[in-house]
Amino acid sequence: MLLTPNLLVHSDGSPVAKNSWVLRRQELAATIISHQFGGMPPKPTNIDIIRRANNRIHDWDGAEYATYQIDVWFHDIPPISLTISLWIPSGDGPFCTVLDIDGCWRYFNDQVIHSILKRGYIAASIDRTQVAADNKDSYRNTGLYRLFPSAKFGVCAAWAWAVHRSVDALITIERVNSEAIAITGHSRGGKTALLAGATDERVAITNPNNSGVGGAAPNRLKMKGSEVIDSFFDSGNIFWFGEKFASYRDRDDQLPYDNHYLHALVAPRKLLLTEAYEDCAANPAGTYAAAISAQQVYQMLKQKKSIGWSYRESGHAHLLEDYTALLDFMDFHFRHKKNNRDFQRNLYPDLDTILTTR
Repeated sequence: MLLTPNLLVHSDGSPVAKNSWVLRRQELAATIISHQFGGMPPKPTNIDIIRRANNRIHDWDGAEYATYQIDVWFHDIPPISLTISLWIPSGDGPFCTVLDIDGCWRYFNDQVIHSILKRGYIAASIDRTQVAADNKDSYRNTGLYRLFPSAKFGVCAAWAWAVHRSVDALITIERVNSEAIAITGHSRGGKTALLAGATDERVAITNPNNSGVGGAAPNRLKMKGSEVIDSFFDSGNIFWFGEKFASYRDRDDQLPYDNHYLHALVAPRKLLLTEAYEDCAANPAGTYAAAISAQQVYQMLKQKKSIGWSYRESGHAHLLEDYTALLDFMDFHFRHKKNNRDFQRNLYPDLDTILTTR
């Protein structure tokens, strides 16, 4: 079951070839980014990166903990500041890095961080709400919206912008391998991670976890219990998105695009989708259909193994099991280590009977 519109057909109806993918990618981005997310915040005019503190963690084989301040400037406007934290293995590096963007939660705990360090990777974390509060009543008085009070971009776009600024910082740090940065986030953070990876070619691996509607899951095809646009009105979270997307309330299947566009925008870079079978609200079956649809693009670009998925039992959470799947995916692509995982296994042979148009 392939999603529509067809990723391999240009807007003028001509077929997409490998040498015209850049144009098709521009078409996809122009269609979905402004409509679903209200566009992206502006790029800064200058960035200052300051190391604030560091110390050794002797219980963790001498790993180093360091924090950096990122001051972001727009011409004469006072800067907005973010903090990024790093746990760095002992040694000179450079090291591959896992950037978790949900520092506002506690999924990225000591157990997860230690597992990353044991692989010889850097663990990094930001709190995306530093640039926009995750609160419908106050977000307009925080972060980027204080600098741009009339901005139309939704909060997911603001959070993705924070990820881009974090990558700005990471690539300046000597022990970070700038060619091997992976980003991950859960739920609304998963939507953000996918948008950030789709719009920043410096991100080597993009890993949205349980990202659902507005993330890796499609708008048009739903499994029983899946969220719809109306769900964000009910929860008060429609402010995550742009106004045009919100205008399709109760008309999900009439949107002029679907979210396999975001999958394809990551190509030919690496994309790993981590999902839970029982997380029906996030539409894991639909996410699988979107991945299969985007796989056509990866095949055309001769990067078939660069897209993958890992599904587990249980429900909506960002578990060690999900992070472990990401680490195995990183080992496979960055270190060419084989493992027992099949990141492209057939998950839903009866997909046509599970998904319906909503």
